[in-house]
Amino acid sequence: MTTLTLFELNSLVRQVIEGTLSQEYWVEAEVSECRENKGHCYLELIQKDERSATPIARASARCWASKWNVIRPYFERTTGQRLQAGMKVLLKVYAQFHEAYGFAWIVTDIDPNYTLGDMARKRQEIIRQLKEEGVFDMQKELYLPLFCQRIAVISSQTAAGYGDFVNQLASNDFHLQFTTRLFPAVMQGDQIETSVIKALNAIYQQVDDFDCVVIIRGGGAVADMSGFDTLALAENVAQFPLPIITGIGHDRDECVLDMVSFLRVKTPTAAAAFLISHLKEVLDAVNDAQDRITGYTQRKLSVLKAQLSAMAEVLPRVFSTIRTRQEARLDSLYSRFVNHAQQRTLNFRLSIDSLATRLPILLERRMMKEKHQLQLLDEKAKSLDPALLLHRGYSMTMKDGRIVRDATQLQAGDEIETRLEKGTITSIVK
Repeated sequence: MTTLTLFELNSLVRQVIEGTLSQEYWVEAEVSECRENKGHCYLELIQKDERSATPIARASARCWASKWNVIRPYFERTTGQRLQAGMKVLLKVYAQFHEAYGFAWIVTDIDPNYTLGDMARKRQEIIRQLKEEGVFDMQKELYLPLFCQRIAVISSQTAAGYGDFVNQLASNDFHLQFTTRLFPAVMQGDQIETSVIKALNAIYQQVDDFDCVVIIRGGGAVADMSGFDTLALAENVAQFPLPIITGIGHDRDECVLDMVSFLRVKTPTAAAAFLISHLKEVLDAVNDAQDRITGYTQRKLSVLKAQLSAMAEVLPRVFSTIRTRQEARLDSLYSRFVNHAQQRTLNFRLSIDSLATRLPILLERRMMKEKHQLQLLDEKAKSLDPALLLHRGYSMTMKDGRIVRDATQLQAGDEIETRLEKGTITSIVK
């Protein structure tokens, strides 16, 4: 039996592969891992089942420094992103088998347009989902406050763009006043989404303290833009209650963050220029309104002054006419009052004379009537005199000076007094 060493066997495999797979191939794959070491790029490639997303193929690939130093700048310049996990790529490769390191696909070229197409597809999918949720245009429905001066800034504290933004606001030519507060966030790499969302949540806790939010980025690599094309970040920005202005410093197609924001500008300085211009327009409108109000007031005062002068000339004549009319009216009223008073006095005198004639007759009649009433009362009082009852044979029983009407009022031993027509009898009750 012939035996081979591992090196001999691997050498045979190498010869077979180099003999049968001697040409280069364009292959579609998804990057599951990407790392650089000493200028070389090492990739792990994967293909997933379209229905279950289960990996159905894996392979390692390498791009040597001599090729990678040419491929990488072109790829990043075209796509605006670094080659990273999750990207779909179209690679030009050839097979290589090394006795010590095993099999790998050697990358000689990458087509960035294929990746751009996949990125555009993902971006369109995010846009479609945002529109289905009804939040895609929510920021566009907001209004920037007229006096937009309290600015919440999401940026990296060390970013040159943040410093440019603050300095431009502070040193504007119109001496307009702005206040800014930084909410630090990572503005490049994989942490963009979570970091910016965290900053938005912090602003939301004190949302009444600000007029708008500015998300700016300056000085970072153009290839670090992928973090701004995520569904979660877009949803947070789209539904934020304050207008959000983005100035993340790129010239390629708009990212999803730009699309859903209130306003997209290219750079942090452009964002500062917009805010200054907006407030200057408000200031101009206020000054214009002030000028118009002042002009209107002055014209109104001139008209009123002219009217007052005219009235000053006419007033004495008008007053004289009115005075004559009022004096005539007062004379008429005085005459009517005197006549009325005289008539009323005459009527009162006639009434008094009539009463003076009728009064003795009325008094005599009244006295006769009252005298008759007194006679009737006297007769009635005489009929009720107890002495008459005693004269008829009746008697009155009294106890302690009070008439006894009920026998139950008396007790044995009580002393009672019986009054007769002639005399009084004292008795003891047994």
